[in-house]
Amino acid sequence: MRHVLHSADEATVRKVTEHATAPGVWLKAFVPPETLEPWLAPGWHLAGGAGYLMSAPLPNAHARARALTETPDGYRVTTWTRAGVTRALVRTADGAFAARGQIAVTGLSAVVDQVETDPSHQRRGLGRLVMHRLTAAAAGQGATAGVLGATPEGRTLYETMGWRTLAPLTGAMRGPDSSET
Repeated sequence: MRHVLHSADEATVRKVTEHATAPGVWLKAFVPPETLEPWLAPGWHLAGGAGYLMSAPLPNAHARARALTETPDGYRVTTWTRAGVTRALVRTADGAFAARGQIAVTGLSAVVDQVETDPSHQRRGLGRLVMHRLTAAAAGQGATAGVLGATPEGRTLYETMGWRTLAPLTGAMRGPDSSET
């Protein structure tokens, strides 16, 4: 389970983290880590590293992503939609995983999630290719704006594609931590 707080304050974070006691529950909030950490109930810890909430108008992001419309040599990309989620998967010629991502359209907005490139395939344009496929699919479904949570590494790529940072994004997870082992 994940809780995403669009506006976080100490009372709300404490209430959520005191009542969510199952291991593996996540909380994400648009505040810096040093703000969120003291608000967490016992058994919770910061997780996932630094993050950023980013957004872009999809036609703009799509136009900037258009710079890479062909799949690089030695790779193949598959894109499909099921249950409202469009996924893009890049594999090597021999079928090994290289990159992936997904996007879900919710009205005029689309949420990009789980974009990753295998470290041995980075710096080859695969992240840009995945983003191009995802934003094109979302724009084709009528979405005009996209949002995503970025890592520091991902933020660099997304900024070159016209995305802008709106807020810090910090994650926390319920147990196990050193006090529970």
